[in-house]
Amino acid sequence: MKMKTKIMSVLAVCLLFFFACISVCSDDSATIKREKPVVPSMIMTPEIPDQIDFCGQSIDLTRYNMHEGIDRELSSFCYLHATTMLNFKRANRYFPIIEPILKEYGVPTDFKYLAVIESNLDPRVKSPARAVGMWQFMEGTARDYGLTITTTVDERSHVEKSTIAACKYLKDAYAKYGDWVAVASSYNAGMGRISGELSKQDVESSLDLWLVEETTRYVYRILAIKLIFENPYRYGFVLRERDLYKPINCKSVEVSSDIPDLASFAKNQGITYADLKRFNPWLRDRKLVTAGKTYELLIPQVNDMFYKTPNEKVYNRNWLAE
Repeated sequence: MKMKTKIMSVLAVCLLFFFACISVCSDDSATIKREKPVVPSMIMTPEIPDQIDFCGQSIDLTRYNMHEGIDRELSSFCYLHATTMLNFKRANRYFPIIEPILKEYGVPTDFKYLAVIESNLDPRVKSPARAVGMWQFMEGTARDYGLTITTTVDERSHVEKSTIAACKYLKDAYAKYGDWVAVASSYNAGMGRISGELSKQDVESSLDLWLVEETTRYVYRILAIKLIFENPYRYGFVLRERDLYKPINCKSVEVSSDIPDLASFAKNQGITYADLKRFNPWLRDRKLVTAGKTYELLIPQVNDMFYKTPNEKVYNRNWLAE
């Protein structure tokens, strides 16, 4: 009932604004006909806060470039409704995995939003530059931080292991800069580029640097998605329990020897090959060559794979319009 009341209130405000705009020129029907909106919707610029907290640091957004930078990204996320909504749904499944690892490694939990903008929380995604996984590691960097990449395994797509690798990178960057904003910038541009530009441009904050557009926008994208995730209803996203993707319980099976046919293995575990690949996206082939290593395969519990009952596993109840 509360949710319906909120929705009705928003619609009422929109309609009042819409008709108020039309009534301004109501004495001239020809002008009204010519100038009235041609689509039955209203587009407004999201409200821009004066400051935002990121990793315990207060960032002033009143300077023109800061205000305009966050404005661009907030507008982008608010009006790319399908993608932003999908991020909420996936976050309900993956944030409970990511956040404890960030805490364990002493990385501020705001960095979970970095994973959102990097990959839309898709562990299987591959960029045109050949970065892979939720944290978008290039192959060389992935190996440097302990991830295995072979013809049958790519741990860049392993949610837990790639998150641990990301934490190690972030901690190394923080040891270099002592500033989490610079750390976030370096995740996109690389530590060498950020360090070099801070020196060449003689500034202290990475937010004051003149950089390529992608890197310039990068931190603002993290800040914008953080604002939306912390108050989705304020930015036009109405979420209910049943909308969020529920975490699915799995059992873990240790494997130390090669599996020549993953489809047969999956069938013996009572699941499909497709399910095995979805819950173990780091598997690259139809077989698994262990090369002397031990891997853990996640086997989803069959009874937990259906939406027969309402989803009651909500990562953050502040997301819900109740």
